[in-house]
This record gives sequence, structure tokens and C-alpha cells, in this order.
Amino acid sequence: MKRDHIIFLIGRIHYKAQRFLDREMRARGITGLAPSHGEILGSLIFKGPLSMTEIARIIDKDKSTITALVGKLIRLGYVEKRKHEDDHRMTLVAVTKKGAALKPAFVAIAMKLRALSYRDTTDDERDTLY
Repeated sequence: MKRDHIIFLIGRIHYKAQRFLDREMRARGITGLAPSHGEILGSLIFKGPLSMTEIARIIDKDKSTITALVGKLIRLGYVEKRKHEDDHRMTLVAVTKKGAALKPAFVAIAMKLRALSYRDTTDDERDTLY
């Protein structure tokens, strides 16, 4: 394929990765979540409670989109809003026990995706790609 088709290739990779994530989550009984929900949950699981602004920056989505995504995660019982310990004017989003229970599945799925994505590549090739 020609070099000027890189955007097409990136789109195909994105599509295949999304299908993989959806299949893996369903196989583990995790349903009703979009990849953006997974990005938010992953951020909270691994970084701890975050403000809506921090979440928006981390997953590169606008704050209104984050508000809708977090709202669904709250309704599903995966996250909750709470006041910051030191500054009660600030609201943080944190995982609940139900959300934290997803960590092993998220780690396993991420490791499997990484292994599939980089199979048959050298460290130098990965560095170049990055």
C-alpha cells in the first residue's frame, strides 16, 4: 500500500481495535459500555478520582461529552461523584466498588490487545512506529 494511505490504515486499525475491545468485553460479561466509557473507567481505575476537566484532557474529548458519558457510568453504578477532600467546591469522579472490580478484565484485555498489536515486531520497530 502506498504511503499516502496512512490515514486509511489508521482508520482500519481503529475499527479493528474497537471491534476487538467490544468482543473481549462481551466475553467477560461487560456490556452496555462504549470504548469512551472504557477510557474514562481506565483513567479512574489507574489514576484515582479525577475532575471532569482532567478526564476530558486525558481522553481528549470535550467536557459536554464527558458529562454525558459520566452520567451513564453513574446510572450503571460504575462511578460516583464526590466532593474533593480539601476543596469542597470541586467535584471529582471516582470508581465505585463495581467499577473497581473491572480492573482485572481491563488489564487482561489491554495486555491481549498489546500482544496482538505488536506481535512479530522488534523493539526498534515499535520505537519507530511510536
